[in-house]
Amino acid sequence: MALYVKAAEILEKAEKKQGALKTLVYDSKFNNVKQLFALVFETHKFSAVLEEIISTTKLLKLTRLKLPQAKVLVYDLLLGHGLKCGGAWKAALLKNRARLQAALARIKVRQGVCNNQDLIPANGPQDQRPLPRYVRVNTLKTSVADTVDYLKREGFTYLGQARTVEDLTLKGTHFVQDMDIPEILIFSPKTDFHNHFLYKAGHLILQDKASCLPAHVLHPPPGSVVLDACAAPGNKTSHLAALMENRGRLLALDLDAKRLSTMSTLLLRAGVTCQTLRHQDFLKVDPQSAEYREVEYILLDPSCSGSGMVCLRDDSDTDPARLSSLAAFQLKCLKHALSFPRVNRLVYSTCSVHRQENEDVVSACLQENNHFRLVPVLPQWPEHGLPPLSQCLRASPSSTRTHGFFVAMLQRHSETEPMEPPAPVSVALGGSLSPSLSTPLVSVPESEVSDTEDQPEPTSDSTDQTGPGPALKKRRRKRKKKNKTSGASGLTTQ
Repeated sequence: MALYVKAAEILEKAEKKQGALKTLVYDSKFNNVKQLFALVFETHKFSAVLEEIISTTKLLKLTRLKLPQAKVLVYDLLLGHGLKCGGAWKAALLKNRARLQAALARIKVRQGVCNNQDLIPANGPQDQRPLPRYVRVNTLKTSVADTVDYLKREGFTYLGQARTVEDLTLKGTHFVQDMDIPEILIFSPKTDFHNHFLYKAGHLILQDKASCLPAHVLHPPPGSVVLDACAAPGNKTSHLAALMENRGRLLALDLDAKRLSTMSTLLLRAGVTCQTLRHQDFLKVDPQSAEYREVEYILLDPSCSGSGMVCLRDDSDTDPARLSSLAAFQLKCLKHALSFPRVNRLVYSTCSVHRQENEDVVSACLQENNHFRLVPVLPQWPEHGLPPLSQCLRASPSSTRTHGFFVAMLQRHSETEPMEPPAPVSVALGGSLSPSLSTPLVSVPESEVSDTEDQPEPTSDSTDQTGPGPALKKRRRKRKKKNKTSGASGLTTQ
């Protein structure tokens, strides 16, 4: 009974995007971890089929089970090695066995398959390749060099820094350093660190590379004031703290009290000390309040469809009504984030592959916030945002060997930003221009310069000491004549 209770609990958390299946299993402290993982992973693989069986047989109504519980029990009854529990649950499932088996048979006939494994939807050859195991070195507690040396002494083989995505296909004990985010080390897919000393001591964080992108791109400097708006489960928060070197203020919010409690434990293990955790709805935060008005950097990773998570894909990822609702919520969050008076830089990210939650949200927000603009990041990254938002980043199993992800960085720009100054008009009068005007000078014809400009009178040179010469007298007569003409026409000279 305990096995099914824990398996149902983990499935529910995974489907709510509260963590990866493997991490949730190993963090559960269950006695038989391998048995639990096998049940959870296999149930999740057949999730769509199991939901259809449960729905068509009306099992939830007949047994009063919750969906996650029903899924793990039906899996073991029909597709696994038989139920391993007794009591009311076993009795309820055995009572409905014939009904459940008939529903499974109908699905097989409809899909034209004989084997249970053929019921698993195929996502294409690229998606079927297992992703590498990514770990982030927690630089609050150790360094990349020290970690590499420790692992080499344990028998791992270090191959240096990767240069291309092809270098991330690893086997056995081989590992490399990432080419984009230097604190990430990459191992073969089956490498397990859940029981490793470095993980338990907080020196290593088990985090997909795509999930490391938001903090890496935002990169707040030490001493800054940073807001992680939707923070739990906390891996991105600990990454921000590492980049800040635990100096400054890191405000982390989440609406789920349980997730915030788990996050507190994670941050403690990671050695984070600059954080302030708040059980609070981000949309209800007052940007003008004393606690938040100094925020300079914001990481916004709101709830999304999770369609980029390889292990969490299902048909609900493409439900138009759900996507529309999520996009509206995400846009509201992004607008609110840009209303903080001193925010200079913001990163918006999702683990979704849908344009509706990504480029469309960013475009709609920028149309109403022209004091922010998109900033290009990681020009060497292999996949960028859908046109015209090529400044954004996208990640996918096929192009980057990670989960699907989207990242956009917005930066404030002032309406009074330096613009190309007009070329100043220069009057060639023998004076000097202000040193701040360094653009080329434009000469003005002498005819446009008033003859009564305040200039010194010409003086006689060394060959004319007795009085004005004929040329000077002639010029004075012309000036007097011109002044009379100007006075007669009512004009005044400056």
